[in-house]
Amino acid sequence: MSARPAKEPVAVPADIQARLERAGLRRTLATRAVLGLFLANPQGTLSHAQALVSLTARGLDINRVTLYRLLDRLAACGVLQRHADDGARTWRYGLADHEQGLAPRFECDACHRQFRLTEASEPTRAVATDLFRTLARLGHQGQRVDLSIHGTCASCVPQEPAA
Repeated sequence: MSARPAKEPVAVPADIQARLERAGLRRTLATRAVLGLFLANPQGTLSHAQALVSLTARGLDINRVTLYRLLDRLAACGVLQRHADDGARTWRYGLADHEQGLAPRFECDACHRQFRLTEASEPTRAVATDLFRTLARLGHQGQRVDLSIHGTCASCVPQEPAA
């Protein structure tokens, strides 16, 4: 990996830095650059190819295999969330939601932005609580429930012509 001058320094938030340290990951130039992509657009998601193009545009020449490994390590330690993009048959990565409990989100299948749905109803929260209790009875320790709704966001919905 070779580097040209970075366009901006990346400040890593303390909670993310703590996750990196617990996982034994160093804050290398590549790690800071990759985190910078996601911190700059917290609701966005990127595929490996999109991340590679963005990093190259920012002046970082990173090996594609190194990037694959780094994205997977960041997902494994809970900094990023990885989910399948069935339409493109690839993985997409986005910043992980660190709140314990229910984290419902809406993902636009057109632009891949994610919108956190903070107004979860009481019955929805009760389902999450019940799932955590069931896991605890089985000796497991649940950390979060991910609920993802897919569709098309208001920005991507085709506008009907005015009559």
